[in-house]
Amino acid sequence: MGKVLIFSAPSGSGKTTIVKHLLARFPELEFSISATSRAPRGEERDGVDYYFMDAAEFAARVEEGEFVEWEEVYAGTCYGTLRAEIERIWDRGHVVVFDVDVMGALNIKKLFGDRALSIFIMPPSVEALRGRLEGRGTDSPEAIERRLAKAEQEIGYAPRFDRVIVNDDLETAYAEARQVVGDFLAAK
Repeated sequence: MGKVLIFSAPSGSGKTTIVKHLLARFPELEFSISATSRAPRGEERDGVDYYFMDAAEFAARVEEGEFVEWEEVYAGTCYGTLRAEIERIWDRGHVVVFDVDVMGALNIKKLFGDRALSIFIMPPSVEALRGRLEGRGTDSPEAIERRLAKAEQEIGYAPRFDRVIVNDDLETAYAEARQVVGDFLAAK
């Protein structure tokens, strides 16, 4: 079994931006595509951003034991990590990179222990998060309020992660993430 990197953060914290930056800098990293029971948003594509499936298919795959972990993140909306996705990445000799919700991150860390590094991307403030989510233009005002309420809860879990990177300045967050990931990859 190989190593895994786990990134989590409240929606709008810059987690995906930082993960994409790291994937471009470290060729041995490969993104684990999560499965979800929600519909695509914006320009999202099946098999690229997520494996999109309806609730019935998601439930059937859970029942079959195809997920390493999964959570009902919002009422009626599930996310999870397919076992086959991890095996596909390790078979290529790569390090698995997860971009998951907080509970999924903690579950993956528990599963992989020292072979995993968990990193929480912290927003500078909840108000900054609101501005980022509104600026995206992909969610309704109600969805933004749900995400902000969840963000406050998720921030409480940050101390349970191996590292916390505050994304107040993106270039600084990039540099800190490169250092932390580089050190983890170099460790035996």
